[in-house]
Amino acid sequence: MHDIASAPAAAPKPVLDKPLMHYGRRELERLEPGAEQVTYELLEISPLTPHFGAVVGGVDLTRPITGELAEELRQALLEWKVIFFRGQCGFDSAQHMALSAVWGPPEPNPFFGKTDTVGISRLAKDAKAAGNKNIWHSDHSFMANPSLGAVLRAVEVPAAGGDTMWADMAAAYDNLPDDLKARIENLTAVHDWEASWGALMNDEQKAVFRTRWPQVEHPVVARHPRTGRKTLYVNEPFTRFIKGVSDEESRELLDILVLQARIPEFQIRFHWEPDSIAIWDNIAVQHYAVNDYFPQRRVMERIAIAGVPLS
Repeated sequence: MHDIASAPAAAPKPVLDKPLMHYGRRELERLEPGAEQVTYELLEISPLTPHFGAVVGGVDLTRPITGELAEELRQALLEWKVIFFRGQCGFDSAQHMALSAVWGPPEPNPFFGKTDTVGISRLAKDAKAAGNKNIWHSDHSFMANPSLGAVLRAVEVPAAGGDTMWADMAAAYDNLPDDLKARIENLTAVHDWEASWGALMNDEQKAVFRTRWPQVEHPVVARHPRTGRKTLYVNEPFTRFIKGVSDEESRELLDILVLQARIPEFQIRFHWEPDSIAIWDNIAVQHYAVNDYFPQRRVMERIAIAGVPLS
């Protein structure tokens, strides 16, 4: 029997010499340094924060979209990354398709329920069909050409709850320590759908999807295809590992990088009302559907906009 009194004392636990996440002032820039400020003639811009997210007024999206309006909408999305519209009463599927076409053709998600209009995905959640989008993610990063953006409209909203949040991943990159930026600058990550969507499938179903949707690779630090701005491009459900480093280093880096979306200064939150619409730049941001409204019902319809390879 061991003499407890004579047992060596346990080594003291190490004390963290710095917090796990940076605190203090953030570097928050709406535009890439040197980019020109834009003047809007048709849109009324009401920022949600100084650098990210805006509610847009002065436009009726149920009316035909002119070339001048389309150009201002494209510029507003590049500048603000997420733009919102309220009170779009009567906005229908045809107008939904016309609005998304301002940015490009639709890109259907193979895992979403479809509507009668090709390219529109329906997301209906209630007590019997619980939401599972409450994780920070970038749409379609498991595809070789991830979607450029999305247009989401509220069909039915709960009386309370059911908000959506977005995180600015250019700001997330800008605020990384310089030594960490250097570590990840030229790294590539593997993205895959199986750990998320595949959890709902049997082996036979996964084999069918695998033939069409193999694993893909994207840069950890991507350059936005239209602005050239650097953005952090990893997300929890779809980024599986980082190539060219050990398993331990890959896990360490991803554990650090995915936390950046959770920093409040990089986020906005939108409360849905009937006839609201959100449009976001899917390369520049991640989003999170807050899962707090059951057993109330929430019905949304979304069009993803076809993308291009990232560099």
